[in-house]
Amino acid sequence: MASERQIAANRRNARKSTGPRSAEGRKRASRNAYRHGLTLSIASTAAFAKQLDKLVREIAGDSKDAIMLERAREIAQAELDLARVRRAKVALIERASAFGELDPAQAFSTVTEIKRFFNALDRGRLIVPKPTDPSATMPSQEPDRTAEAVRRVLPELRKLDRYERRAAVRRDLAVLDFLIEYNANTINSCARAKRSQFF
Repeated sequence: MASERQIAANRRNARKSTGPRSAEGRKRASRNAYRHGLTLSIASTAAFAKQLDKLVREIAGDSKDAIMLERAREIAQAELDLARVRRAKVALIERASAFGELDPAQAFSTVTEIKRFFNALDRGRLIVPKPTDPSATMPSQEPDRTAEAVRRVLPELRKLDRYERRAAVRRDLAVLDFLIEYNANTINSCARAKRSQFF
């Protein structure tokens, strides 16, 4: 258990950590969650909304039932989200395959290189660092090149995996709800047809 002194020290430290204070820092921090756009709603853009409506019509068919249309919309949204995540994964792999890495090469890879550069500059000798070309270390043959690209972007692919799993589960649950609703409508229409035979 924490002592009174530790609790007081924790509270003092907590008051110091208020987050970014400058306008630039606040602006950068406000965009922390935005990296790939996968958290945006699929219906937020006109192009996706048009795709969504088309897919809803394909799933629901000519049904006029509002509940069926809503279930079809849930399936379509999850399916389009899943397709978006998979396109993002493919784009990452293709970029790594083409350029050797996701981020552009840095002139200095370590603090030691930065110090050497400035020390040489102070002595009047300008030493321009030669950035390593990451694509030069990529295998030239295709199966090996793609495997190496996947290896290099694996941490990013793992991050996107969360979005893919979430979209797949949402789609599967929406399909289940749709089938339940469809079966309920089918049973009700059969029951109505049988009742109409007797009356």
